[in-house]
Amino acid sequence: MKLRHIEVFHAVYVTGSVSAAARLLNVSQPAVTNLLKHAEDLLGFALFERVRGRMVATADADALFDQAQDIQVQVYQFRETARNIRRGQASALRISTVPALGMELLPRAVTEFLATREGIAIELHTIHHDDIALKLHERETDLVICYSAPRNAPVTSVILGEAQMHAFYAEKDMPAAPDPLPLASLDNRRYISTGDSGPQGRALATELAARDIAPDVVGASRTFSIAAALASSGLGMTIVDEHTALAMIRAGMAMRRLDPAQKYQIRAVHIENRPPPSVAIEFLDFLRDRIASL
Repeated sequence: MKLRHIEVFHAVYVTGSVSAAARLLNVSQPAVTNLLKHAEDLLGFALFERVRGRMVATADADALFDQAQDIQVQVYQFRETARNIRRGQASALRISTVPALGMELLPRAVTEFLATREGIAIELHTIHHDDIALKLHERETDLVICYSAPRNAPVTSVILGEAQMHAFYAEKDMPAAPDPLPLASLDNRRYISTGDSGPQGRALATELAARDIAPDVVGASRTFSIAAALASSGLGMTIVDEHTALAMIRAGMAMRRLDPAQKYQIRAVHIENRPPPSVAIEFLDFLRDRIASL
């Protein structure tokens, strides 16, 4: 079977009709019918049965679909990579960052960096930790500013600085809280968990479990800014990264370091054996100095 046969099979399987598949592929219905029949002739068995006007997949088609889906994903990724290579030849420096660092740290750093440099443009996007390797591999971004490099991926990372997690809470709930705040203070306290937010969230959850500290979990979020917003709305306290806490602090809210300190690194990640352009190196030096000054 050729790639076009697989594409037609996938489209009919997903849409359930020849007409819908034709619209999806932007071809005529007879073209879809002919390609599908040719595919069945090559395979030697039927892929669909027509039942009350719909194309119902056979058991053999069901067995083939997962592999057809994988091929479609690979073709899409190939096209995306080609598109990004084409765009990257004359486009801005493309930087991605995790949502927490994209709230204030990176926007301010980009603005200050560009203020003294003409003829340079920077695209800034947010990215989730689990997507870092894929977006770099597809050349959708040149650099990722994050907390840790993905494991078992062909990437290189450099340390830009260090910060630490902070408790974020309504000041009235702990008006005389010390700084740093003992982790034990979280025990039985209304708490918005960030245990699934990424490396720091998982590390904190492990630390709490190891110390037998059991907050009263009343909410959860995979995004630090959402957890901080829930805390600001009065749901309970939470623990977020330093940069989210600084961006979200307002009257009536408080932030405290933790004891023991829950430190984390800020890193720049790029594809291995594909060094970032010189302007990216210049920006990373600038960002490193800015993080050190906070």
